[in-house]
Amino acid sequence: MPLTRKRTFILLLFLIVVWGVNWPLSKHALEFCPPLLFGGIRLLIGGLVLLSIALPRWKKLQWTANWPYYFISAVLNIVLYYGLQTVGLQYLPAGLFSAIVFLQPVLLGVFAWLWLGESMYGRKIAGLILGFLGVAVIGAGGLTGTLSPLGIILGLGSALSWALGTVYMKRIGSKVDSLWITTMQVLIGGVVLLVAGTLNETWSAITWNANFIFDTLFISVFVVAAGWMVFFTLVGSGEASRVGSFTFLIPVVSISCSVIFMGEQLTANLILGFIMIVGSIILVNSRKRKKTPDPSPRPPTQLGSSSNS
Repeated sequence: MPLTRKRTFILLLFLIVVWGVNWPLSKHALEFCPPLLFGGIRLLIGGLVLLSIALPRWKKLQWTANWPYYFISAVLNIVLYYGLQTVGLQYLPAGLFSAIVFLQPVLLGVFAWLWLGESMYGRKIAGLILGFLGVAVIGAGGLTGTLSPLGIILGLGSALSWALGTVYMKRIGSKVDSLWITTMQVLIGGVVLLVAGTLNETWSAITWNANFIFDTLFISVFVVAAGWMVFFTLVGSGEASRVGSFTFLIPVVSISCSVIFMGEQLTANLILGFIMIVGSIILVNSRKRKKTPDPSPRPPTQLGSSSNS
């Protein structure tokens, strides 16, 4: 269902802001909780929030017919995306890792062209590549020490799973209720990560202070529950690759918040990367010009006839 320009702008702004502040908030919360347990807790709470909204529409759940869709989307968008991301951050600097993860819009543009029939042309390709390079420039500040091949692989895996999950959701959008599939994938993913955390980490390592509780509740409600609903609403209403191009701005918001609230330094990388990302969004969202026919009428050619003088 198409959205108005105003509503699209508001939803995109909300998504970029909340998913941007998610990175520094998550980094702060991980000081008080092991990563897998933190991932499971925030997803489970977010899933329960979504469940409270979806329950009045319980007839649209159709579990018997739709459970494969719920599990596949949960594996791609939640378990692999969050799981690989959480583990991978232990092997690479956050800036570099986020740059790798935000290869996702480039992959999404290619997959949407291959499997969704979305248009692909020179400016769009250039814009996707420019956006990724902009994120890479921002993340280049994290290039310190020896790079971990495992960390790079986990980052690429996170980007790949998110891109595939987004295309999958777009393909099955007409077969399932959008609210229920968002709810079920978050709930299923939260349970899986919580079980993994319980088996590999210890609950006693969690410090239940005001900072951790605030970070967790904010992320659960706004980043997980509201964020995923908004993201799939935007993807379902237009071209997935165009929505994906705006997610290049998320690392800009993330690092800006880190500069303002966590005392990190503003660098030339951030400024240059931001300029490149804005250029990327302009290129990806500019429509391909259609060739217009010559308006001047041409007289028909009559073969074999001569002109009268």
